[in-house]
Amino acid sequence: MGRYEELKQKIAAKTAKVGVIGLGYVGLPLAVETVRSGYSVYGIDLHVGKVESLKTGVSYVQDVSDETIRECNKTNRFHPTADYSVIGQLDAVSICVPTPLSPNQDPDTSYIINVVNQIKTYMRQGMLITLESTTYPGTTEELIQWELEKLGYRVGEDFFLCYSPERVDPGNRTYSTYNTPKVIGGTTDKCVELGNLLYSQLVKTVVPVSSPKVAEMSKLLENTFRSVNIAFMNEMALMCDKMGIDVWEVIKAASTKPFGFMPFYPGPGIGGHCIPLDPMYLSWKAKGFRFHSQFIDIAQSINDSMPEYVLHKTVQVLNLYAKSTNNSRILILGMAYKPDVDDLRESPGLEIYELFAKNGAKVEYYDPHARQFVNKAGAIVESIPYDLDKFRTYDCMVLITNHSSFDYEELASLGVAVIDTRNAFDGVEGSHIFKLGKAVTIQPQKQKVSLLA
Repeated sequence: MGRYEELKQKIAAKTAKVGVIGLGYVGLPLAVETVRSGYSVYGIDLHVGKVESLKTGVSYVQDVSDETIRECNKTNRFHPTADYSVIGQLDAVSICVPTPLSPNQDPDTSYIINVVNQIKTYMRQGMLITLESTTYPGTTEELIQWELEKLGYRVGEDFFLCYSPERVDPGNRTYSTYNTPKVIGGTTDKCVELGNLLYSQLVKTVVPVSSPKVAEMSKLLENTFRSVNIAFMNEMALMCDKMGIDVWEVIKAASTKPFGFMPFYPGPGIGGHCIPLDPMYLSWKAKGFRFHSQFIDIAQSINDSMPEYVLHKTVQVLNLYAKSTNNSRILILGMAYKPDVDDLRESPGLEIYELFAKNGAKVEYYDPHARQFVNKAGAIVESIPYDLDKFRTYDCMVLITNHSSFDYEELASLGVAVIDTRNAFDGVEGSHIFKLGKAVTIQPQKQKVSLLA
């Protein structure tokens, strides 16, 4: 029996041993679904603290509960480890490691390279290798296929190789790893057949494509599409601000059209692992073909400018109250990059915090999910407690993240000036509430009640 037929039988019978390398917000949910499907799973992560946490039934990923980890442990088929040598026992591995940008805004594939070096050391013939980390088109071939072929292994015969981009949306209560369609591209027909067979046991829908490059490109297209459209709405917000028009009302009106319009929304900047990074991966790769993507560069420039716009808006509001940014007490509401998660990666709130501090403000933040972060000086900054009496003492509050737990009526009732970057206070009455994308025009002397303590 050939290696392809043997692995096919193992996957179908669920006797294949599966490894997930990288147990973060992508790898851990994938490992959970693989255990639930009946496979023995070896979760590999070099962070010993994470491994020990999982062994004791404690999750560190918001979308995976402690109870879920305990259920996986009870099956005796979930084996978290920091030992890469277990690769020698595995029939299939999925690589779910980070792919950040370097300080020069180039792709940093060092995590993938490190994993491939471990696979080269311990791999067994007949193994299915699937890369899930977001990266540029060609990575699967260049960093995995070519490296293994240098050792004499033949793709499609001695090992099988696929790319299947992660589509995890932290905090999404509707779409999880299981019910989000999974794109997969294989290096050969046998590769994609095996990848399709395995992943169809783990998720509800698998979408095979003709090659790893198509799968890699599809991921970058998805998030570049979002980046460009968010940038367009951010530019419209800047335009409406100049024209004295409420951009949020404009979007609401346009959204009534049942065809030909898809609403996107402006904000204080873009965050998370995907949208700020993925377009840059694509732009970097395109330059190797002497193709300059103007859309990507313009979108990135507009999105990157939004924290400065929030600073400018705050300066305008403080000026209305005869206040300077210097020595003003500013409270940032929400620091996570999106609502109801604790994820701070690339959050625009981090840059806005630094901008306020740089301009002399006494800035603090409140976030019930993201309890602390490390600032540019290397110091730990912690969220203050929820204290309405203290909140009244600030010169202004700047809403960055529209968490569902925030009581917007209660916050507005404090009378403190609010800069709302998410339209979270929509419908809440108060001339002291100033929206992103709407000109600052209200003069405090016309108000009957003093808004600042």
